[in-house]
Amino acid sequence: MSTVLNPSITRATTLRVLRQLRADPRTIAMIVVVPTALLTLMYFLYRDSPGGTALFSRIALVLLGVLPFALMFIVTSIAMQRERVSGTLERLLTTPLAKADLLLGYAVAFSVAATAQAAVATTVAAYLLGMETAGSVWLVVLIAVVDAWLGVALGLLFSAFARTEFQAVQFMPVVVVPQIFLCGLLVPHDAMPGWLQGIADVLPMTYAVKALQEVGAHGSATTTMWTSLAVVAGFAIAALALAAATLPRKVA
Repeated sequence: MSTVLNPSITRATTLRVLRQLRADPRTIAMIVVVPTALLTLMYFLYRDSPGGTALFSRIALVLLGVLPFALMFIVTSIAMQRERVSGTLERLLTTPLAKADLLLGYAVAFSVAATAQAAVATTVAAYLLGMETAGSVWLVVLIAVVDAWLGVALGLLFSAFARTEFQAVQFMPVVVVPQIFLCGLLVPHDAMPGWLQGIADVLPMTYAVKALQEVGAHGSATTTMWTSLAVVAGFAIAALALAAATLPRKVA
């Protein structure tokens, strides 16, 4: 098995995964439709309450980072586990396909889906549901896409430790849910107990939410926003590198 990245093999892997996604309407619906549907539900939940628009805008802005991350983690980890269980992964790794080629192909393919997800959800929230932000909507899209990339990378990483699709889903409460609780969606970071702040500070979703909140509060991109976004991207790159190192060549 090769250990050197081959762009043509990576491209072929990306196209194969994209064809699989296109043939799976349920997965496409989960990726593209579910975040928009949940934001719409949130809109009707707060629409008639006092200060409903401001409250919806604050929560929806954070959810545009949280939902892509959570959904792409689930979809990617299950898809990779399905490849392993079916024997496809083991057969592929007997060819001149490097682990990095395989994972990068998956990451690029699901990132295309994540970009569509972020663009649709943000556009609907901003232009149909009335979400208000001080900064550009396209900065929100950018942050949402990077958050989705993080979900893809972590999904690929933790799928290596699962033997079944059910076990892959079980990583959700371990990897995703604590980050949702501590990212600042439920309680502002500064209002948490000190020890919880310390935990939150080493979780990437904290920085994703911080970047989104900067867009919500400032008319132009701030240094804090770019720094926070770079931290999220760094976590995604590190997770992808670890995934390449831990991906098993054989099914146990």
